[in-house]
Amino acid sequence: MKITREIKTAILVIGSILLFIWGYTFLQGRDLLNSYRMFYVEYDNVEGLSSSAPVTINGLVVGRITKIKLMPSNGKLQVEVQIKSDFPISKSSTIDIYEPGLIGGKQIQIVPNFQDNDMAQSGHTFQGRIVPGLTALVGEKLTPLQEKIEKVAVSADILLNNLNQVLDEKSKANLRESIAKLNSLMDEFAKAGKNVNQIIDKNQANINGSLANLNKTTANFSKLSDTLAKAKIGQAIKNFEQSLKGVNKIVTNLEQGKGSMGKLLNDDQLYKNLNATSTELELLLQDLRLNPTRYINVSLFGKKNKPYVAPKTKDSISN
Repeated sequence: MKITREIKTAILVIGSILLFIWGYTFLQGRDLLNSYRMFYVEYDNVEGLSSSAPVTINGLVVGRITKIKLMPSNGKLQVEVQIKSDFPISKSSTIDIYEPGLIGGKQIQIVPNFQDNDMAQSGHTFQGRIVPGLTALVGEKLTPLQEKIEKVAVSADILLNNLNQVLDEKSKANLRESIAKLNSLMDEFAKAGKNVNQIIDKNQANINGSLANLNKTTANFSKLSDTLAKAKIGQAIKNFEQSLKGVNKIVTNLEQGKGSMGKLLNDDQLYKNLNATSTELELLLQDLRLNPTRYINVSLFGKKNKPYVAPKTKDSISN
């Protein structure tokens, strides 16, 4: 059986048409050789989402957006999503619009709920969300900063206006004079710094000698510290503390009247007895001075002794 030229041409044309259809659908994100499920998501705003944008799960592309249309009934935008049939998706899963980068544009990601076993069938409508992208987050951060910068600029403008009102010609002249004097003062400081550097250069040898002496003094002080550390000062302090404790104990005993010395210091009767003894001794000495013959009797001719006269009391002596 011979195939005529017309049949060959027809086969070639049909094949070209089929190839064109397959290529066109492939470029639109469809594959005629695979089976797909169609899902729908409604959004208030798609924010630049385009048809044929990829649909991902955890970054893996599992489908494409096939159509975006406006719903006349509620004014929302319905997005038609084509998903490969071998990816199980539960009905409680959500489909978000997100921005993977600054250049890639908007995409759709499916956030599956693995706890739900009720799987969605083709034609199911999911709940949609819009996840802020990097540009939106940067805008959110920059907006308050912009407001603060504007407030600072307004405050600076007001401050400069007030400063211009305060600084009249006389104040400006005084300010210029103060700046000139400040410059002159800075020049004097510079000259003084040069003089100090010259003095240091001229006395560098003396400074080095002083530093050397200081090092020697430090070394001697270190040796002295070592000597004091080896001198058992701590033991001497402990002994001194024990001695002080003994002295304190003696003083306490004296105050409490313990011992002979304590009784002597605290016994009032002993003081009175000593005072009385001192008075009697004074009277005896007075009588001895006034009547010595009464105690020392030396008579060569048998002279009679004078009668005894009692000595005067202390009160009479003092009178």
